[in-house]
Amino acid sequence: MTTDTFFPASAAETAPRRLLGARLPAWLLPAQWPAASSGQPAWADLTLDRDRIAAIAPHAVSSTGAAPQAGDERLDGALVLPCFVDAHTHLDKAYTVSRLGQAEPGLLGAIEAMVADRAHWTAADVRTRATRGLARAWAHGTRHLRTHVDWTEADGIPLAWPVLRELAQEWRGRLVLEQVSLMKLPMFEDPARADWLARQVAATGEGAVLGAFVHSTNWNENALRHLLQAAQRHDLDVDLHVDEELQPRAQGLAATARIMRELGFEGRVVCGHTCALAVQDHDSALRLLDEIGQLPLTLIALPTTNLLLQDATTGRTPRTRGITLIKEARARGIPVLLASDNVQDPFCRIGNFDPAELMGTATLAAQLERPFDDWSDSLCRSDWLARPGAASAPAARPTLIGRPADLVVFDEADAWSWPAHATPRRVLRAGRWRQASAT
Repeated sequence: MTTDTFFPASAAETAPRRLLGARLPAWLLPAQWPAASSGQPAWADLTLDRDRIAAIAPHAVSSTGAAPQAGDERLDGALVLPCFVDAHTHLDKAYTVSRLGQAEPGLLGAIEAMVADRAHWTAADVRTRATRGLARAWAHGTRHLRTHVDWTEADGIPLAWPVLRELAQEWRGRLVLEQVSLMKLPMFEDPARADWLARQVAATGEGAVLGAFVHSTNWNENALRHLLQAAQRHDLDVDLHVDEELQPRAQGLAATARIMRELGFEGRVVCGHTCALAVQDHDSALRLLDEIGQLPLTLIALPTTNLLLQDATTGRTPRTRGITLIKEARARGIPVLLASDNVQDPFCRIGNFDPAELMGTATLAAQLERPFDDWSDSLCRSDWLARPGAASAPAARPTLIGRPADLVVFDEADAWSWPAHATPRRVLRAGRWRQASAT
């Protein structure tokens, strides 16, 4: 059960007020924003009007700082981000590791262990574990979460699918919960079956996305084409597990891009993992990224899980990090998100549905420079999951003005070392400070 408690609303909270001296990331500020003497962006003063952010201005610096007014709060340079987007998770699998024993190392071994456990799932079991995950995500400051749901039934709907749909309705107004049908690619080999599967996903309604597991062990280009065609017919976005392996011969990402061009695909396609891109011929990989940069395609890197699963052999230290080419993708204007992926299941025995904690792993795995100023957007941009034209263009500089006052404040961190000291945080929801506990 989740217990959410807002601090009592004061009269000041119902009137315009300000957060003074917020240190916002560079990607969230206008290009002409002034710099401090340290070279970092100057602090910002945020004006809140009830549940919205009405204005942002450079901090009014004087010998005593900005003159506070009733209801104002001084942040004194505390780091501030929009509430998080966790764009690739597995709520249906979460918190199963304690009952599985030791799985064989690597992706295929984890799949085998999960298949054995899934045979014993009940709706109540899935609901309990998924609710625990949502409570942790909410407490850490997440406002938008996308979960993949295992779908092995060719002629029916999996047990977990309606459970997640019910939870999406229950959490509406607090957290946006989307669900992706995680199906094996060969399930789409027959065009009629592909259409039927897409129709079931579409019937779920808003927040449902068509997905598949695309791997060299199940490669079928016709099935991938049928999947994208069915998604196009039923006005669905697509979210794929693609090339989650270190095989240079993997061709799922390249084929996805090619078929999207051929179809003139109108929705958003999200490709998670794409680990094989990092071991393919360098020039060929960059040419593929050049092509992807012209498509409505978002890449999602899952560093925590892929560090554990890729190049995994008992008794041998891994040689390869298993993370895709996120720097090269960003350099070409391709939207790149980072996400939690698996949490405490056979695919990843650690994790906590905490995007800030995830950023610490990503910073080390991908050697990210300036993670707060340059990479924290990969935890915050829900528009990079949206349909083309449904939100601002991926390359557009975002703004907080007019957006809900949903913010995460890191009082003990600094921009040089973040996400160090990111665990102590406060979360502002709809303009009000809140506390949360999960029981």
